[in-house]
Amino acid sequence: MNGIMTIEENGIRLLFERTEEGDVRLLHLAGASAQAAPPTEKKHRRTFRMVEVQVTGEDQDDHHGSKHLGTMPAKAMTYVRHIDTRNESGRKLAFELEGGGLRATCHYQFYDGIPVVRAWTEIANVSDEARGIEYVSSFALTGIAKEGPRSWEEKTRVYLPHNAWCGEYQWKSYAVAELGLTRVYDFSMKRIACQSTGTWPTSEFLPMGCVENEDTSELLLWQIEANGSWHWELSDVASHLYLRLSGPTENENGWWKRLLPGETFVSVPAAVVAAQGSMDEALRAMTAYRRALRRPHPDNERLPVVFNDYMNCLNADPDWEKEMPLIEAAAKAGCEYYCVDAGWYGEGSWWDSVGEWQPSERRFPGGMKPLFEHIRTRGMIPGLWLELEVMGVRCPLAERVGDDWFFVRHGRRVVDHGRYQLDYRNPEVVRFADSVIDRVVGEYGAGYIKMDYNINAGLGTEREADSFGDGLLRHNRAYLAWIESVLNRYPDLVIESCASGGMRADYATLSRLSLHSATDQMDYRRNAVIAAASATAATPEQCGIWSYPSPEGDAEETIMNMVNAMLARVCLSGRLDLLDEAGFALVRQGVQVYKTLREAIRIAEPVWPLGLPFFGQPWMSYGLRSGERLLLAVWRMDGEAEEQAIPLASLPKGCDVACIYPARDASARYSWDGEAGVLHVRLPGKMNARLFELRVKEGERG
Repeated sequence: MNGIMTIEENGIRLLFERTEEGDVRLLHLAGASAQAAPPTEKKHRRTFRMVEVQVTGEDQDDHHGSKHLGTMPAKAMTYVRHIDTRNESGRKLAFELEGGGLRATCHYQFYDGIPVVRAWTEIANVSDEARGIEYVSSFALTGIAKEGPRSWEEKTRVYLPHNAWCGEYQWKSYAVAELGLTRVYDFSMKRIACQSTGTWPTSEFLPMGCVENEDTSELLLWQIEANGSWHWELSDVASHLYLRLSGPTENENGWWKRLLPGETFVSVPAAVVAAQGSMDEALRAMTAYRRALRRPHPDNERLPVVFNDYMNCLNADPDWEKEMPLIEAAAKAGCEYYCVDAGWYGEGSWWDSVGEWQPSERRFPGGMKPLFEHIRTRGMIPGLWLELEVMGVRCPLAERVGDDWFFVRHGRRVVDHGRYQLDYRNPEVVRFADSVIDRVVGEYGAGYIKMDYNINAGLGTEREADSFGDGLLRHNRAYLAWIESVLNRYPDLVIESCASGGMRADYATLSRLSLHSATDQMDYRRNAVIAAASATAATPEQCGIWSYPSPEGDAEETIMNMVNAMLARVCLSGRLDLLDEAGFALVRQGVQVYKTLREAIRIAEPVWPLGLPFFGQPWMSYGLRSGERLLLAVWRMDGEAEEQAIPLASLPKGCDVACIYPARDASARYSWDGEAGVLHVRLPGKMNARLFELRVKEGERG
């Protein structure tokens, strides 16, 4: 490789440069339709780094502040070779660079038919001395939003995915200047940065972000695939915007790695989508990538309906008598899985005594097996709630095992919210967890596990680690390896990922598990906002959305509860057994309609005609398009206007429209204006929702 090399793959164009001195740069990455305009000034091109690696004791050779620029020895690394191959996913590039006793391999994996690049970095110590690694980028790109007539500060918008317990997936758009990033010189000390530290990777933000060039309508959307700590930053250097994506770092996350001679460290992977047009286009491409990345599982093909006895129902206080009417109601409603949630093991206040996972004899005389056998007689597969990453401080087993079972910092076990954090690097912990799974699946007969996780263990652990963050990352990877081993032993077992709802909405986890608990939100009205936005964080068929109709609620409350879940994975709860006949009929009808939609949901592309949902939005709309068919959920929230025009310009003029849930509804009014490409919807009151189907007429099909 000499000079500039152009790569075009799946609608993405990349420009790489190798100088006479052996410096290798990534000059451009954007949609293939975008004009590639690499910088002409040599002093600017030097900053277009392919990778950043900072080693302890090396000069960070830049005026950088907190930014991860000028890292050494990355800045001095030179070209060794590049490898251009294909695998089952698509084309793959790998560039090898060397310097300062390290060899860096920058990997770029493409996926056929999807405008995405998955990137990660391997660092090998090829010297005869240990090297301390403080920072490694998974993906580095300089020259974002360089095309178009205006300056980057005038034309660049950043989308940040705010996340919170019971308030997940709230994307906000900002001009970069609104976040304090302006062109004050050729470069600044200011950066727009997001990170998470600990075992809840999405407690404040999703590990995602997006940048839009408003002059060209080009977008870069990314996700960092970490189930622990991660970091990204956007800032300016040499009059250009840059992006750096990484897993844990020393400065932000307390991660430091002592790399011995001959050892290799592999960074957390990240995926970058290059899209044209809108956030909808970018998120559709990310959805396609997530489906390609995900471990195959029959659950993602069937999308069975789940009943869980927790939310607005038994609330972690189950027993045999309480379960009986719920099992009957769930079966009559059409549920296919029935999950007994928390509390099945406990007596009294059990929060800080969990960890042995043995059934309470008072709650379930004879154990869980008789209950599960009864569930199967009602035509459902039984499931059980577990939290196998923690052990309560009052758990008797915690007193019998050593500190090496747990996270330890400063010589003491880490305690969070009354629990210890188990360390899955310890083979004894893995054997214990395996024994619980084997008992629950093999002995009790469970076919479904809700795997919850309700603490944040912080920086990490010092045991057999170079730093707290090193211990955390190695544990994170060991836990995922254990999850995969469970699924290898029980390939039909469904494991739902939950972390107090959506506190672990990451694709290190969700590339392995088929179902994601989207939220713990208990109010169906707020849950609607979360449900409508959930496909930004996971594929629609992985988003487990609560539907918990209340016996005290009216028909419209039941309808909204069902609509919330019907374009995702229906996770029913609530006291179905106490609903009146009309309310139960609405639930049953919703389940029946959902079962006719599943085949489309698992392959459909998400759309948000009224923009990404947010709390306080008067009307919301979220849809799934598959071929000539659009399924569209519409919510009138607290909006004063009785009617909403929903733009659907991508549809042809000739479309048939029907309200498919609730059926035979006379209260909603709707009409399709094919000339304008607008669906007009009138709903009778606030906090109303309907599910529509739009089909292209025969003569309009392309």
